[in-house]
Amino acid sequence: MLELSKRSQLAIGIALVVLTAMTRGSHFSLVNLPSASWAVFFLAGVLLRPGWVFPLLFLQTTFMDIMSVGWANAGHHCMTVAYWMLVPAYGALWFGGRLYASWHRDNLSSVLILAPVMAASALICQLFSSGGFYFFSGRYPDPSFTGMLERIATFYPQYLSSMALYVGVAAVLYAAARAAGLPITQGQRG
Repeated sequence: MLELSKRSQLAIGIALVVLTAMTRGSHFSLVNLPSASWAVFFLAGVLLRPGWVFPLLFLQTTFMDIMSVGWANAGHHCMTVAYWMLVPAYGALWFGGRLYASWHRDNLSSVLILAPVMAASALICQLFSSGGFYFFSGRYPDPSFTGMLERIATFYPQYLSSMALYVGVAAVLYAAARAAGLPITQGQRG
C-alpha cells in the first residue's frame, strides 16, 4: 500500500495543479506539452488521500476549459451537455489510481500491475469522454456503436501514450526519491 506523508501529498498536489495549468489548453505559449489531465487524475488517485482532491481538480479543469473558450463563448464545440461525461471519465482514472495504490509495493514488479490498471482505467475514461461526446453532444447526427468504436480507436492510443509518459515520469521520480532516502512516506521523518 502506498502511504505518503502529508508534506509529500501537499507537494504532489501542488505539482499536479501546476501541471494541469501548464498543459490544459494553450494558456502558456512557451509550453507545448500534451495534456496531462488524464495522468493528473490517475496520479491524484494513486498519491493523494483526501477525497476532496477529485472535485477540486475537476473544478480546476472546468474553470480552465471555460476560460480557454471565454465566458461569452461557453457554447464552444466541446462545451455541451456531454461535458458532464467527464465526471465519470475522470472518476474512472481516479478510482483506477486508488485501486493501484492499494496494490502498490515498493518493487519493480509493481509495474506489472501499474500498466494494466492504468490502461484499463484510461479505456473506461475514453468510453465515457469520447463516447459521451459522440452520443450526447448533438454534434453527430446519427451516432452508432461502430462510430463510437472508430473514435475510440482514433483517440485512445494518443491519450494513453500521453498519460503513460506522465505516469512513467512520476514513477521514475518516485523510485529516485525512494532510492535517495527522501522522507516521502509515512513513518519517515520529514
